[in-house]
Amino acid sequence: MNIARRRLGSQQIARPAFDDPAAVVRWMGAVQAQDYLGGLWAVGLRTRAATEASVEAAIARRAFVRTWPMRGTLHFVSAADVRWMSQLLTPRVIALAASRHRQLELDAKVFSRAGRVVERALAGGTCVRRDAIYQLWDAAGISTRESRGLHLLGYLAMTGLICFGPRDGKQQTFALIDEWLPPARAVERDEALGELARRYFTSHGPATVHDFAWWSGLTVTDARRGTEVAKNDLEQTDADGHAYWSGPAARPSRGAATAAYLLPPWDEYTVAYRDRSAVLDAAHAGKVNAGGGVLSPVVVVRGHVVGTWRRALGKTAVAVTPSFFGRLAPNEMQAVVAATRRYGEFLGAPAELAKSSKC
Repeated sequence: MNIARRRLGSQQIARPAFDDPAAVVRWMGAVQAQDYLGGLWAVGLRTRAATEASVEAAIARRAFVRTWPMRGTLHFVSAADVRWMSQLLTPRVIALAASRHRQLELDAKVFSRAGRVVERALAGGTCVRRDAIYQLWDAAGISTRESRGLHLLGYLAMTGLICFGPRDGKQQTFALIDEWLPPARAVERDEALGELARRYFTSHGPATVHDFAWWSGLTVTDARRGTEVAKNDLEQTDADGHAYWSGPAARPSRGAATAAYLLPPWDEYTVAYRDRSAVLDAAHAGKVNAGGGVLSPVVVVRGHVVGTWRRALGKTAVAVTPSFFGRLAPNEMQAVVAATRRYGEFLGAPAELAKSSKC
């Protein structure tokens, strides 16, 4: 079983099937968006003919939003999925953060006061920038020093009060969820577990239950329960002593054999698995993960990570500088050039491949 090539297909990286960025986010279940611009590209590279502007237009029309649905980490999530996904996943995140909240002197009273300040500021569909919210809290005697402000925002998002709104220049804004998004029906726990498992394995498979637990932040017991609920819609394949689950459509992509891709930092292709050995050689893992879970932008060829890359935005063009783990064949370099060109099309500016270096 060629796990890497099958994941390229299921993740919509090779031969994307969707024209709408919102459909991609729904397919993926959630798309890592810790790095906002990288998150836009993560959606864009999985969408046919997408541009950065078209992805942000989907955010502006409220088709999907950026919030903290799982692992205490920012993701893009479909508007219809935010509430049930957060209700399923965030209580465990909040519980695990309790000791840090105590260190920062954040308790129920502080969270409640901060929430009331935000509700007044955002009422009537108003979107307010983060720095302005911090100023309101400080004026109300709610300190945002150290990382208190970020923890307050995260808690209020995870408990269903706020989510990110559209960008205001280079700054992020926040909105009240109940004013920003349409109502959504309540989802029972078993149904939510099954739906999350179905989305994950269909869009990320082949993957194991432990991969699913890592991605979602669920306990392994809950991950197994979700897989059990969804198993009639999934396929199981055994390889190397492990059970891999996937959707029926997870077949090796013919377009992945020689294609190259520039993936953003924290991309779902690298970050969404507990075991990344199918796509990343352990000998190079330290070059991609700089510590603290920071996964660099990577170059993928034939389904495998072959290096990292960085960009430099000029006035009229974008320079992409790769750092390869080893020498690439001429046809592989041609594929990287094509991937660079596609990235430029997404940004709406010519992109050129600069001289590479070796990691």
